[in-house]
Amino acid sequence: MYNFYGFETNVTDPQGHTPRDYYDMLKDIWNKDTCAPRMQDQWTPANPTLGQCSITSFLMQDMFGGEVRGIALPDGNYHCFNIVEGQTFDLTSEQFNEKLDYANATPQERTTHFAKEEKRQRYELLKERLMKRLGE
Repeated sequence: MYNFYGFETNVTDPQGHTPRDYYDMLKDIWNKDTCAPRMQDQWTPANPTLGQCSITSFLMQDMFGGEVRGIALPDGNYHCFNIVEGQTFDLTSEQFNEKLDYANATPQERTTHFAKEEKRQRYELLKERLMKRLGE
C-alpha cells in the first residue's frame, strides 16, 4: 500500500519504472545524511521522507522529465514535488501530517536550489545510491 500523494500516477520513465517503483527504491536509500540539515535532528527511519523533497524531486525530474514545483511553507521554504505529463506525484508527501494544496505551486529551478552546495551534494549522494540500486 502506498500513501504518497499521486501514488496512482501511471507515468513511466524510459525503462518502464513508475513513481511507485522509485518510492520502493528510495525508501531504503533516504537517510539522515540526505536529509536537509535543518531537519536532520528530527529524521528517523520511521519518517524517511523528512527533508528529502527537493533532492528527490529533481532526481525524479532526471528520470521522468516534467516539472518540479514547490508549495510555499510558513517557514519560507518550499516543499517540492513533480508534475509529469499532467500528472502530479509527491514521493515525500508522507512527512507531513496535513494535506498539502498542490494547486497554486510555483515552478522550481534546479540552479536556485543547487546554489546551496550542501543541497547539491545531498542530491549527488542520493543519485549515486539510486544508480547503484538500478544497477547502472
